[in-house]
Amino acid sequence: MGTEESFESLLRWAADHGISDSGDKQSSHSCLGRSLCVCFFPDAGGRGLGAVRHLTKGELVLKVPKSVLLTAQSLSLQDEKLSTALKRYPSLSSTQKLTFCLLYEIGKGSSSWWFPYFKHLPTTYETLETFGEFEKQALQVDYALWEAEKAASKSRAEWRGVKGLMEESNIKNQLQTFKAWLWASATISSRALYVPWDEAGCLCPVGDLFNYAAPEAESFDIIDVSSFSQHASLNGNITTDGLHKDEQDTQRALTDGGFEENVSAYCFYARESYKRGEQVLLSYGTYSNLELLQYYGFLLQENPNDRVFIPLEHDIYSSSSWPKESLFIHQNGNPSFALLSALRLWATHPNKRRGVGHLAYAGSQLSVKNEVLVMQWLSKNCHAVLNNLPTSVEEDNQLLCNICKIQDLQVPRELGKMLSTVGGEFCAFLETNGLVNREETELQLTGKIKRSLERWKLAVQWRILYKKALVDCISYCTRTTCSLSS
Repeated sequence: MGTEESFESLLRWAADHGISDSGDKQSSHSCLGRSLCVCFFPDAGGRGLGAVRHLTKGELVLKVPKSVLLTAQSLSLQDEKLSTALKRYPSLSSTQKLTFCLLYEIGKGSSSWWFPYFKHLPTTYETLETFGEFEKQALQVDYALWEAEKAASKSRAEWRGVKGLMEESNIKNQLQTFKAWLWASATISSRALYVPWDEAGCLCPVGDLFNYAAPEAESFDIIDVSSFSQHASLNGNITTDGLHKDEQDTQRALTDGGFEENVSAYCFYARESYKRGEQVLLSYGTYSNLELLQYYGFLLQENPNDRVFIPLEHDIYSSSSWPKESLFIHQNGNPSFALLSALRLWATHPNKRRGVGHLAYAGSQLSVKNEVLVMQWLSKNCHAVLNNLPTSVEEDNQLLCNICKIQDLQVPRELGKMLSTVGGEFCAFLETNGLVNREETELQLTGKIKRSLERWKLAVQWRILYKKALVDCISYCTRTTCSLSS
């Protein structure tokens, strides 16, 4: 992140180019001040935008002209050499093009038109693709590790696909490295906003200062069950394709801003009414914590859209038409609508499923015996997953506490004393970061080690929330079983 001086220069630059939080003419020294101001929220995302007055839900709070949006197209229009180079690589994805364009433009240094904006960008990110092997293993859960591996492999493959273009374009050597590509890729992933003319989106100066607010949960649990009948096929089998489309359309509408052709600007609106001093938040869309970690580099302790998955037998998937991604456990421990529906059908004899399918898809219990079997299966398998993981919630909470303490230490002697009293994963952390057998005077939290600590902390926080959801699901099953027996 740039210095405060460079940040103020960003706001002046933004005002000069038409970015404004007011419908009136903006002050020349800052694009903010009429509706929003930059504040620091230590417990809610760090630097963000706060209300300087009462804001009404739906009110326009920021407008960013199209001319300021950074896209591959806008950069190509300004630089004929860049445009020609991109045409020689038509097979590149839109994301590869924008990532390359960002590095190409940064290579211009202070001569770039966007230089005041570039100075403000973070210097590091904690997205999944930036996780090292130690930090990935700290996630513990197989599908989370797989997502981290996939993100890293995808980034490396995309970088290799652009190396020829980088060399031909003669951008600075340090900007051709995989480290630089990871940074640029994470910048696009965590900050780009949707625009209709480019799949990769755009970078939006000042508009990317809004911190995230999760939308209310959008799941099959709240779908009007009266609509299920209209999605039945002619042969009597229930299908869920129409329902999935309905849900996707709803999620696409979960935005607090967008590009508006009539004013040729990206416009942001208050998602709710805010009092003076409150943080003004933006919903980027509906994401689980793993997805937030993957694309944005953070997670939420309370996320109504979080999804926890446990291994399911093939017969459970094949017993219904629900897609795999809908068979999950909510952060509060409640099984999803689709998971309960699938398990109820799975626990029914195959010859009887056709006759009770309409009830299962409508969310109804099929029988007391069936429901007890479902709860027993869920509880047993949640226990099995927890028992197979190397650490418990209690152990993870203590580990997280120790990580936070170490992050706060500055004196090498205190750091050495702290590290000597902890074991377990800390041994692997010390070895990974070359801190084994170091003298106290040599122990320092370098920038690299601090970044590793932060990513490790995020991994531990994610697995704690995962395990807590399973523990709560076991409690849910126990309560349901007891109520059925009474």
